[in-house]
Amino acid sequence: MPKQHGPGFEDTIKDFWASRPRRPIAGRKVAGVAAAIGNRYGIDPVVVRVALVAATIFGGAGLVVYLLGWLFFPEERDEVSAFEGMINQGRSSTSTGFAVLLCILLIPGSGWAFSGGWFDNGFGAGGFAGLALFAAALYLLHRQRGHLNRPAAAVRTPDPYDPANPHTAAFAMTDNGTDTVHTSTATAGETDRPNPPGAWDPLGAAPLSWDLPDPDPAPLPPPPPPPAPRPKSKIGVAAFGVALLVAGVGTALGVTGEEWFSPQHIIGLALAVLGVGMVAGSFAGGGRGLIGLAIPLSIAGMVLTAVPFDNFRGGVGDLNATPRTAAELQPVYQHAAGDIDLDLTQLPVAVPVDVTVRNGAGNSKVTVPENADVTFNCQTRAGNVECLGHESNGVGSPPVTGVDNGADGVGGAKINLRVENTAGEVEVRRG
Repeated sequence: MPKQHGPGFEDTIKDFWASRPRRPIAGRKVAGVAAAIGNRYGIDPVVVRVALVAATIFGGAGLVVYLLGWLFFPEERDEVSAFEGMINQGRSSTSTGFAVLLCILLIPGSGWAFSGGWFDNGFGAGGFAGLALFAAALYLLHRQRGHLNRPAAAVRTPDPYDPANPHTAAFAMTDNGTDTVHTSTATAGETDRPNPPGAWDPLGAAPLSWDLPDPDPAPLPPPPPPPAPRPKSKIGVAAFGVALLVAGVGTALGVTGEEWFSPQHIIGLALAVLGVGMVAGSFAGGGRGLIGLAIPLSIAGMVLTAVPFDNFRGGVGDLNATPRTAAELQPVYQHAAGDIDLDLTQLPVAVPVDVTVRNGAGNSKVTVPENADVTFNCQTRAGNVECLGHESNGVGSPPVTGVDNGADGVGGAKINLRVENTAGEVEVRRG
C-alpha cells in the first residue's frame, strides 16, 4: 500500500489563503488580527499578542505582520479583505481611503523593521528573522490545525441589474391598445412580438394596476450553540508562584554578591517563567491573567537594559579634582548629576594612570599632559564627544577609542582613560 503524504507546500499555501483567519467584531483590541489567528487555530489570542509585541520590540517585524493581517484578513462580516475591497474585488467594510493609509504605513514600518530597530544590530537581521519566524509559525499551524474552525465561504450579494444574473425575473405585459405582448428579462432585454388576432387576455385589466405578493422569505437557520467553556486551569497560578520563587532566589543570590543576578537578569528569568505559563495556558485553558504582570515587567526590563543606571551614582553637583600624587589619584571619579572636571597634568611622569570617569547627567572634561601616551575610550549616550581630536555626536553613538602619543611620540606618561556619560558632553584635551 503506498505511503500517504500530507498536502504539499503549495497546496498548504493555497488552502491557507482560501480559509484565511477572519477578524472578529467582538474580542478585538485594535483590528482583531491576533484574535483572528487565535480563533482560527484554537490557541489563546493572548499568546499571539505577546508574540507580536515581542517581535515589534526586538526587530520590528510584529508591526509589519499586524499591518499585513489588517490588510489581508477579511472581517467576519465582509466578503473580502480591505486590500481586495480597495481594488474592487468585493465588499469590505474598510473604506478605500483607510486601506490606502494602511498600505502607506507599511512603507515606514518595513523600513524601520528591516533596517535595524531597537535591540538590533543595525542591519535589520531582527526584522527579517522575526518575519520569517511568523511565516513559519503560520505555515506549521495551518498544517497541523488548518482543519479547525474553518470560516464559512463568503456569499456575495447578487446584483439584480447584472446581465449575467440568471435569477432575474421575467414578466409579460399585454398592451390592449396595440395587441402587442412585451416580454422583458434582465438577460434578453426587451422584445416585442405581435399578439395573434382574437387572443384572450386572462387578466382583463391593465397589467400595471395589480401587484403580486412577494414570496415568504426562507426561515433563517438557528444560530449555533455557544461553545462550552473550558474548565479553568491552575497553570496561571502555578506559573505566578514559580516566577515569584525564581525572582526571590535571584534577588537573594544578587544580594550575596553573585554578579550575574542583576535586576535585568532576574526580570528576564521571571518573564521566561511567565511566558512558558502563558503558552501552556493557551492550550490547557488559563494563564490569561499573567499578561497583566508580564507587560510591566517587560517595560521595566527594557528600561533597565537601555539605561545604564550604574552611572547614576555618587553625589550631585560639580566635581573638580587635580591629583598631584599617586595616593591622591582615585581609580573612579563618579557623579550622578553635575559637571566633572579632572586635571591629570600635575601627576608625576613616572606614575601610571588607570582611571575611569563616570557621569550620569552632566559634562565631563579631562585634561592630560602634553606628551603623555594616552589610550582612551570615550562615550556618551546622548551628547557630543571630543576626545583628543576624535569626535562623535548624537544619541546612541558608538564609543570613541584610540591611542594618542602626543606631539613627541612614544615615551611620555602612560595613561589609560575611560570616560562614560549617560547624558552630556565629553571632552578630553591636552593642557
